[in-house]
Amino acid sequence: MEITVKQMMQIEENGHQMGFFRKLMMENAGASVARYIVEKFSALSEKKVLVFAGLGNNGGDAFVIARHLAGFGCEPVVLLLGNPDKIKTEEARSNWKLLEKMNSITLIIASDPREIDVDADIIVDGILGTGVSGKIREPYASAMDLINKSPAFKLALDVPSGMDPDTGNVDDKCVKADVTITFHKMKTGMPSRTDMCGTIIVEKIGIPPEAEIGVL
Repeated sequence: MEITVKQMMQIEENGHQMGFFRKLMMENAGASVARYIVEKFSALSEKKVLVFAGLGNNGGDAFVIARHLAGFGCEPVVLLLGNPDKIKTEEARSNWKLLEKMNSITLIIASDPREIDVDADIIVDGILGTGVSGKIREPYASAMDLINKSPAFKLALDVPSGMDPDTGNVDDKCVKADVTITFHKMKTGMPSRTDMCGTIIVEKIGIPPEAEIGVL
C-alpha cells in the first residue's frame, strides 16, 4: 500500500498520542538506516561517511544514523546546513546535543557547503524531508549540487531531498540517490521515480497498526 504525506503525518500523530512518541520513531528510523549501511559495507571503519543534515526531522534522523554508525567503529562527519539554534523540533535538537558530546563524530556547521571537501565513500542525504515545494534555498541547494557531483554511494532518508513524495515532482533540483529508505509505508509518488530514488526500501519504525485506524 502507498500513502500520502498527509496520511503519514496523521499516522505519526496518532502513534504519538498512543504513547509511541516521535522521538522513538526518529530513533527507530535512524537505527534502521544505520543497520542497512553496516550490513551493506564491510570494513565500515575504513569508509568515509558524510552525513548531510537539515534543520528538520529529516536532519534529526540523520543525527541518529551518525550516532549508531559511531557505535560500529565508523567516524562519520555530520554537516549541519544551518545554525544549531534553528533546529526545528525538540526530538531533533536532543539528538544534535547528544552528538555534541561525542568525540567519535566530527560536526561541521556548513553555512556555505561549497567550502566543504566531499571526498567520501558514503553520503547520507538528510537535508529535506517531505514538505518540499518551489525553489530550493541556500545552503541546501549548494549541498544538493555537491552530493550529486560526488561519486560516493548516496543514501536518501525517507525521500530524496527536493522531491515531492506525493507526486514524484521535482520543482527545482533533487538529490539523485542510489538507495532511498522510506519509513512505515511507500509514499505515492516514489515508485515512478527510481531515476531519483534508486532502489527504494521501506522500513518499519515501530508505529502500531492501530495508529492507521481512521486514516487508511
